[in-house]
Amino acid sequence: MQEAPAIDRQPLAVDEALLRLAKSIAGFTTLNDLLQQLPASLRDAVPFDHLGLVLHDADRDLLRIALVHPDLPLPMREVPVDFGPAGVVLRSQQTTVVRLDAGEVLTGMMPALRDLGFRIICGVPLTTPRARLGVLVFGSRDAASYDDVAVALMEQITAMVALAVEHTVQLERLEALGASLAAERDRVQFLLRLNNAITSELDCPRVLGKISQALRDVIRHDYASIALYDAESGQIQLHALTFTDQRGVRPADHLLPLDNSPDGITYQRGVVSIFGEADLAAFGPAGAPTLIAEGIKSICCVPLITARSELGVISVASRSANAFSADAAALLGQLSSQIAIAVENARAYGEIAVIKDQLADEKDYLLDEVRLAHDFREIVGQSATLTRVLQTIATVAPTDSTVLLLGETGTGKELLARALHNLSRRRDRTFVRFNGAALPTSLVESELFGYEKGAFTGAAMRKVGRLELANRGTLFLDEVGDLPLDVQPKLLRALQEREFERLGSTRTLRVDVRLIAATNRDLDAMVLNGLFRSDLFYRLNVFPIHVPALRERREDIPALVSHFVAKFAREMNRRITTIPDDAIAALGRWHWPGNIRELENVIERAVILSSGPVLNVPPGAIQPPQAKPEAPSRASTARLQDTERDAIIRALRESNGVVAGPNGAAARLGVKRTTLQSKMRKLGIRRPGY
Repeated sequence: MQEAPAIDRQPLAVDEALLRLAKSIAGFTTLNDLLQQLPASLRDAVPFDHLGLVLHDADRDLLRIALVHPDLPLPMREVPVDFGPAGVVLRSQQTTVVRLDAGEVLTGMMPALRDLGFRIICGVPLTTPRARLGVLVFGSRDAASYDDVAVALMEQITAMVALAVEHTVQLERLEALGASLAAERDRVQFLLRLNNAITSELDCPRVLGKISQALRDVIRHDYASIALYDAESGQIQLHALTFTDQRGVRPADHLLPLDNSPDGITYQRGVVSIFGEADLAAFGPAGAPTLIAEGIKSICCVPLITARSELGVISVASRSANAFSADAAALLGQLSSQIAIAVENARAYGEIAVIKDQLADEKDYLLDEVRLAHDFREIVGQSATLTRVLQTIATVAPTDSTVLLLGETGTGKELLARALHNLSRRRDRTFVRFNGAALPTSLVESELFGYEKGAFTGAAMRKVGRLELANRGTLFLDEVGDLPLDVQPKLLRALQEREFERLGSTRTLRVDVRLIAATNRDLDAMVLNGLFRSDLFYRLNVFPIHVPALRERREDIPALVSHFVAKFAREMNRRITTIPDDAIAALGRWHWPGNIRELENVIERAVILSSGPVLNVPPGAIQPPQAKPEAPSRASTARLQDTERDAIIRALRESNGVVAGPNGAAARLGVKRTTLQSKMRKLGIRRPGY
């Protein structure tokens, strides 16, 4: 073989060679085409007897031998990155010249090259500004071929080759990506068509027809079916058939054995199964009656499984043998979840239709019961005191004004609040009750305003608060006097601005709520003692209504007794027809500190103890009249006045005697200036007494 020609070191000749090289390797669109042309393109630019190109697979960190010229038998095409000098060049990014002299320790392919008569090799990094692609290796039988000038030229040539290799690699990647995106687009479009086709149908035959029609373009078939497991018979029941000819969708009602039918075996296996002509013949008319009659030679069965149950099997069949490939089976397996959900919905639709009317009737009944229980018809009594309260409620109910119900425990404030709601224009919206006294202080804010997931430890999901639930309806704040002081400003803002934020959220929510509040506490005294915010009190005290205690409407006791006797007798299946006069008289004499709730409890006990038609009110059920607590003594009144005096004097001292203004005593106590001055006159507080 001839020795490698000496390199032309004339600048003009070198430039012309590089120009010819650039033209010869430009325009290739595939790496394979470039590599086939590369030895011929480099031949007249640089001397070599051997040319090798090694590419670095960055994903697997391997070296892939892409070109060997002339072709040599190689034991492997992929080698570790530390295999031979190519790995050294790749890591160091330095051109390396190695002489293949006898006696030298050689690695990689160098021993084989030396045995073939090569005396020197030069490895040049195949690198662009964007990536380290690999190494270009030149080899020569002339040990003097690669001096500094030759190496510099090979580096220039390798830089041009690197750009060409990068260009073709990127084009191939783009082409592969485009093909992948096109395939994914087609798959998504198919899934979308299938989903749109089946989600609008609510019975199995029509669902099957839509599925079969959607599948025809991707999986050719002559027949499809849906079979569902029948728990009563323990078999697979064929529910629908569809043919690709003019027969279309046909309902079916065949029972197939679990152990001797394609559908039954697939249902038990729980995986996609393909059966051929021999399998169908083995099942016989008992296991595959329709398949054999239709001349089916292959069938692909897919189990229908949802998160809730194993429904059955959907099948596609063909009159051609071996009609369904592994890819077709895999596609059907991917679609099975969507199909199973559609079939489950269709199956449930019939059950839903059966109970729909029943639920509607129950809803109407419950609504009637709610209205009956919370309307004026359930507020028993005709006393003048109660009549005035009901007239007041009827007057204010049609407005959206805030109402404050004031009265002792057990007087029926919640019943009146519901009556206010039912007589308002919001009657068709929600009535939401919130009792802050029934909750730990730490939970009041989160229950009232709601919270976001992760707002605090234990907040595993978002919770809608009572205020948001009452939007466009009525919020009843029961025992409002027990609201914690730190919650009151946020509630005031929600009432005034009609907006708030859930705990853990920065998003402001707007609400339209009609507020009804109730308390058995003296809010005036609480405001004065700094236990309740004055601005919230004034916001609540728009339309106060005093709810009379039972002792203030004793003439209503007989009617209430009759009402409760009838209620509990009906609940306990008792027949009580007589209420003794002495029992009514005794009940009328008691002062009822627990009000209507106490009376209701007394009557419930009396009904329990009454074995016959006469109401038996035991003597111990109520206390004698003399047990009525006395009016507050002068001593207790004096103690309350002393407490108020001390609080006012302390505030005056802290403000240096200033009453009004942002730092005055009135602001410190949370009351108006005029209210404080009135209290000072009443308690005889004057300078310089403080």
